[in-house]
Amino acid sequence: MQNASPHRRANRTTQRPPTTGQAQNLGLLIAVALLIAAVSFSTIRLWPYLWSAPSALPRAITPRGNLTDTETTTINIFDAASPAVVYVTNSSYVQNWRTAEVMLQKRDSGSGFIWDDQGHIVTNYHVVEGTQQHVVTLADGSSWDALVVGASKRHDLAVLRISAPIGKLIPIPIGQSSDLRVGQSVFAIGNPFGLDQTLTTGVISALHRDIQQEEGVILRDMIQTDAAINPGNSGGPLLDSAGRLVGVNAAIYSPNYTPSNVGIGFAVPVDIVNEVVPQLINHGREVRPWMGVVLIPTTAIPALSDNGITGLLVREVYRNSPADKAGISGTYIQRGRLVLGDIVMSIDGTPVPDTDTFRTIMQDYTGGQTVTLHIKRGTEELDVPVTLELVAVENDN
Repeated sequence: MQNASPHRRANRTTQRPPTTGQAQNLGLLIAVALLIAAVSFSTIRLWPYLWSAPSALPRAITPRGNLTDTETTTINIFDAASPAVVYVTNSSYVQNWRTAEVMLQKRDSGSGFIWDDQGHIVTNYHVVEGTQQHVVTLADGSSWDALVVGASKRHDLAVLRISAPIGKLIPIPIGQSSDLRVGQSVFAIGNPFGLDQTLTTGVISALHRDIQQEEGVILRDMIQTDAAINPGNSGGPLLDSAGRLVGVNAAIYSPNYTPSNVGIGFAVPVDIVNEVVPQLINHGREVRPWMGVVLIPTTAIPALSDNGITGLLVREVYRNSPADKAGISGTYIQRGRLVLGDIVMSIDGTPVPDTDTFRTIMQDYTGGQTVTLHIKRGTEELDVPVTLELVAVENDN
């Protein structure tokens, strides 16, 4: 049972509800009072810090000292070579399937470098492949329309030409790749992901690599490097520590087709570049001197090698070829008997024991030149002059 207290009658007073204006004024006064209280409380808490903290000033700079020799070398290489590096952008004509309107659409971009003061620009074949309009942007930011002069798919090289004034054309220094060593420092300059004039460094990781591209083309004798090469670097120069061109960056190893650097990049050796580029400039394609014969080393034929005969047996002579016009005889069958053709023993006095030697010697000649073949025909030896012709590289020797 609850305790009960006397019930008292409360005093009842009545008030009219405040007006709208009065309610607003009251609310405003309360808000101001709370704000003042909050500010005062914060000031009281922060006052010791405000009173004791010094004014913030810039930090003192620690002297750097001299750059290392390695840093100085890298900087000098970039400063000397970067004016020769260009940015190549490409566009293709496409048709709007709704309106049938033909328009230019920007495609992949890449890098390149100035080859000579005539406006020739070297880049990769795959950079310009399948595109119709090309623009070359120089290191000074000026842009120039470019035309494709020539291209070699098998070496992934292309040459463009721009009409820039000679004062803007600073050719890149040319080195050689035949004496490169694994572990040697290299420097790549290009435009990865459109970031122009980007420098990366590394070493030569391996030499004489053969790599197969997606479309089945095999790039042979490539330089492998761990210098960062990414999409957009294609066509840019690979330099040695003297700032000379030793390769043209062309490909990267992409596990699972990931288009980014994993430390395995490849470059076309400059010795190949220096051989192919003049051909592209002069002929619009890669060419070589042609004799018009199919050859077999005598070491593959016991009847010849066992008798100490060294050279290259002419298996076949192409009709109307330089060799045919010179009277070189191929191998044929007569009345069921195999008649061996001429045996090429030397070219201009240099022995040719195998086809690799033959091809190497032929690289020193061009179309229109006459070479002397020392041949063995039956039991006699003859000197036969042959005037070479230039043909596309797809042809046989």
